Amino acid sequence: MQTRFGSVGSLEEGKEPAVTTRSKTPPLRVLQLFGLFLALCMAFFMISIYTIRHFGAYSVIATVKSNIVPCDEDETTSLDHWRKPPSNLLHSMSDEELLWRASFMPRIKKYPFNRVPKIAFMFLTKGPLPLSPVWERFFDGHQGLYSVYVHSLPSFDAEFPPSSVFYRRQIPSQVSEWGKMSMCDAERRLLANALLDISNEWFILLSESCIPLYNFSVIYHYIKKSKYSFIGAFDDPGPHGQGRYNESMAPEVNLTQWRKGSQWFEINRKLAVNLVEDITYYPKFEQFCRPACYVDEHYFPTMLTIQASNLLANRSITWVDWSRGGAHPATFGSADITEEFFTRIYEGHECRYNDQPSSICFLFARKFAPSALEPLLQIAPKVLGF
Repeated sequence: MQTRFGSVGSLEEGKEPAVTTRSKTPPLRVLQLFGLFLALCMAFFMISIYTIRHFGAYSVIATVKSNIVPCDEDETTSLDHWRKPPSNLLHSMSDEELLWRASFMPRIKKYPFNRVPKIAFMFLTKGPLPLSPVWERFFDGHQGLYSVYVHSLPSFDAEFPPSSVFYRRQIPSQVSEWGKMSMCDAERRLLANALLDISNEWFILLSESCIPLYNFSVIYHYIKKSKYSFIGAFDDPGPHGQGRYNESMAPEVNLTQWRKGSQWFEINRKLAVNLVEDITYYPKFEQFCRPACYVDEHYFPTMLTIQASNLLANRSITWVDWSRGGAHPATFGSADITEEFFTRIYEGHECRYNDQPSSICFLFARKFAPSALEPLLQIAPKVLGF
């Protein structure tokens, strides 16, 4: 028995130990994460299929691309760059650059957007605008139908509140002298800056001593419905007309084409472009029309007569009083502002409007002194209509 048990024990001890193999299973946490990942992938896949079926493949791509902007893309690629007026009038362009930029003109007459034509009111002044309260009242309630530009001495710093129509409406300017080419340069500078706003259709040159004779609606529709631009251009055979002509201006300008007119005008956009793009007549007038040839009375009237006489009404719409004589018209102060005074301006005039007789010949008047401001504000509602 013992031997048997011993042999059995030996056999048991002599056996090689059995190798037990256990299958290692992943921890439960790993399985949960893997399941969540599969669920997310499946959800993204299903959403993508749904989006493509309902919106198309490009909408998915566009969503990704929308945050990527090419480094060479800027606002100049948008139509708004051409449609909207400059946000800041104080640009850094030279006169040469400005005139070149302002000479751009669309060849297609129909605009690809809703364009409301505006009147550009251009004030040529030495400095302050003492009658600005009159103009503020005149413009009130007509936003979107007008724009304002002011050319003053470069040293003048205008201080208007943000609520004013004149707030930040000064353009880069230079010194201009009466009767010299620098005066025409200032006028062309005003025109060029106003042309940068594609909605400006008509351009009126005014001074700090001008006032409107009617309310805004009357003036706007008078200008809008006119077939002609209002600039004086007449043949004066006397010493202050043809007597100022210099034969050296030929052949560009002949004596038969020489014209004279008031400095204060209204012109349409086409004629404004003609004036700012001119390089033919400007040198002749600059060189050969110097005091006692007053270039601001001859340059624009003569040039536009040569180029587009059929578009000119050949009269100014700014009333002045030369009855007192002298080199300058009469100036009116506080004591002059009466209803009888304005009756004299309104009545007794005859002119032609769209080739028909008319008694409404003037829309503006000058020259009014700063002392006229208060009586003008008092009489305006009854007499001027605003």
